[in-house]
Amino acid sequence: MKRKLAWGVCALACGTAAAQSNVSVYGLVDMNVGAVSDAGANGGNGGNGGNGGNIVRVNSGGMNTSRLGFTGSEDLGGGLKVLFQLEMGIAADTGVADTPLFKRQATVGLEGRWGTILLGRAFTTVYDFVLPYDPMGYAPQYSWAPAGNASGASKYGMAFAFDNLVKYAGKTGNWAYGASYGAGEGSSSGDGSKGAVAVNYASGPWSAMAAYERINGVPDATGARGDTTAWHLGAMVSAGNVKLQAAMRDYRQGMAGAAGTSALKARLYWAGTNVMVTPAVTLAGVVYYQDVRHGPIEADPVMVVGRVRYALSRRTDLYVTAAYAKAKHGQLVGLARDEPGFGSRQKSVLAGIQHRF
Repeated sequence: MKRKLAWGVCALACGTAAAQSNVSVYGLVDMNVGAVSDAGANGGNGGNGGNGGNIVRVNSGGMNTSRLGFTGSEDLGGGLKVLFQLEMGIAADTGVADTPLFKRQATVGLEGRWGTILLGRAFTTVYDFVLPYDPMGYAPQYSWAPAGNASGASKYGMAFAFDNLVKYAGKTGNWAYGASYGAGEGSSSGDGSKGAVAVNYASGPWSAMAAYERINGVPDATGARGDTTAWHLGAMVSAGNVKLQAAMRDYRQGMAGAAGTSALKARLYWAGTNVMVTPAVTLAGVVYYQDVRHGPIEADPVMVVGRVRYALSRRTDLYVTAAYAKAKHGQLVGLARDEPGFGSRQKSVLAGIQHRF
C-alpha cells in the first residue's frame, strides 16, 4: 500500500513538473542625443530649412527600438512546449507607445523537435533570416537593411511583420529554414495575402542565406493591384573577433491588372563589418547603396555609417554613431528609415545608452 501511495505521489509530482509554466517581463530602453545637419527644406523633426544648420534632438531607439514585452512557455513533456509572446514598441523620449498595443508581436504556438510554429502577429521569416547579415542589426539610427532609405514612398524594403500569421521555423544539421504566411482575409483571390520563405546554411566560419517575400496588394477602383516582391541574398564570414557581412535585396512593385504600367524596381546593396576590439568595445561599419531603376530622375542614394559600442555590463551599453547619406540629382534622402527625406544629403552624430531588462 505504501509503495502504491509513493508511486501515486511521484506520478502527481512528475506530472506537475512536466506542466510547469513560466512568464517573464522584459524590455529595452534606448535613448540618445544627437545632431543632424543639412536636414532639408521640409524641416523634418524641427528642420533647418536645408541651409546647413544643425538640429539637436533627443531620440528613442538608436541601436534598437525601445520596447516592453511579456513572454512565457509551458512544458508539456516529451520535448513539446507551448510558447507565447506579447510585445509593444515604446517612444521613450515621450513616454508613449509608438505602436498600437502589442503591434510588434502577439503570438502563441508550439515548439518541438520538428521546429516551431506560431500563430498571430510576428516578425516575418525574411526579417529573421536577413537580420544577422546587417552589421548595424536593423538599428533605427542608422540602417537601411530592413526598409531601404526614406526617400522612396514604399521604402523599397521588406515587410517587418505579418498580421493573421502562420509561421514555421526549423533546423536540420547546418541548414535553418522557415516560412511565413499572412492571410489576406479579403477574398478568395488572395488579395492582401502575404508570404515569405528563407533558408540559411552555416558551416564553420561561413554562412549564407537566401530569402523571398511576396505581398499581394488590394485592388483599387480600377481593379489594379499593387503586388510587391523582394529577394535577399547574403554571405557572412567570421575570423576571430572580426565578422564580415554583405547582402543585397531586389525589390519590385507592379500594378497587376493595370495596362501600360511599368514595375517599380530597386536594388539595395550593403557590406560592412563588426570588430570586437576588446570584450567591452565593438566597432561596426557599413556602406549601403540603393540602385533605383525607374522614373526619369533616379536618386541612387548611398549611406556610410560607423558605430562604437561600449558594454558597461551584459545589459547596458553606451554607443556613438556617425552617418552620412547623399542622393543624386538633388533628390531627397533620409538617414533614418522612419523619417521622410529632408534634403539631398544628411549627416549626423549621436551618443546614446541602451539598457535591457
